[in-house]
Amino acid sequence: MPPLRPRRLAPGQTIGIVAPSAAPNDPERIRFAIDTVESLGFKVRPGAHLYDRDGYLAGSDGARADDVNAMFADDSVDAIWCVRGGYGASRLLPALDYGLMQRKPKALIGFSDITALHMAIQRHAGLVTFHGPVAWRAMTPYTLAQLKRILWTPEAPARLGAPPPFAGGEGQVDWDNRVTTLVPGKARGRLLGGNLCLLAHLCGTPYFPDLKGAILFLEDVEEAYYRIDRFLTQLWLSGALAGVAGVVFGKFTGCEPSPFFLQNRPLEDILGERFRTLGVPTVAGLMIGHIDDQTTLPVGCLAELDADTGALTLLEPGAV
Repeated sequence: MPPLRPRRLAPGQTIGIVAPSAAPNDPERIRFAIDTVESLGFKVRPGAHLYDRDGYLAGSDGARADDVNAMFADDSVDAIWCVRGGYGASRLLPALDYGLMQRKPKALIGFSDITALHMAIQRHAGLVTFHGPVAWRAMTPYTLAQLKRILWTPEAPARLGAPPPFAGGEGQVDWDNRVTTLVPGKARGRLLGGNLCLLAHLCGTPYFPDLKGAILFLEDVEEAYYRIDRFLTQLWLSGALAGVAGVVFGKFTGCEPSPFFLQNRPLEDILGERFRTLGVPTVAGLMIGHIDDQTTLPVGCLAELDADTGALTLLEPGAV
């Protein structure tokens, strides 16, 4: 069955701003997010509970879920943009109205902890959502261009997550944005994934999607290498990785060897280990994750991975 696609974005539309996860430490960040979205030519509809606080959460679970549901229900709202990630989105999953999302499909944008929403919506509504920048971060030209070609003027086929141009020269190579083949081969499948920690966290719950035949993309931030190993091992032991068509690792920002172990394995060995055993085409280093130059991925759309060349190509548009 083809994915359920939301309407593409255009200046003049109204964007609902919600905070399904953690509260920004500084409320000024919310005003910055609103200004950022308005600078793109949109009108903004703040969630009724956008400025709520409940410890490290952006309000109670019920209030945050109500904001998400209300934005889908409001016919004057064209799309929904999350202020930030952090923690807390998974607490909302039982309270979300997935039938409403099917009846009134809209683009939902965000990443990191918002992975919980992407995966649950895929599992229970089949709606394409967008793993892309949160609203409170300033966008680089690369990030904005990637977002626009997926949501403003949807392109397909379209190369996803390729490193930005590097002005190299004699004796100079791009060290920061290298794409590495971990397991060669080619694959096609639906794009599913997001933050590795969140995927492991959802494993075994009713909100974890079926990864069979999928192109799984993963990223993370500030995790020790052994914890990355633990998350991948959990997915492997659960059987969730059986039948995955291909794997794309983005950036693992601020992830370092642990001081508790005398010998630490190289990160690429940890990332590739399970998928070498499974014989699944795998690459690492695409522009996905907690980075300034960030691509946007339409979750649930068909894509092709050429692990030999490190190319991920979107085969169908994510919005109509």
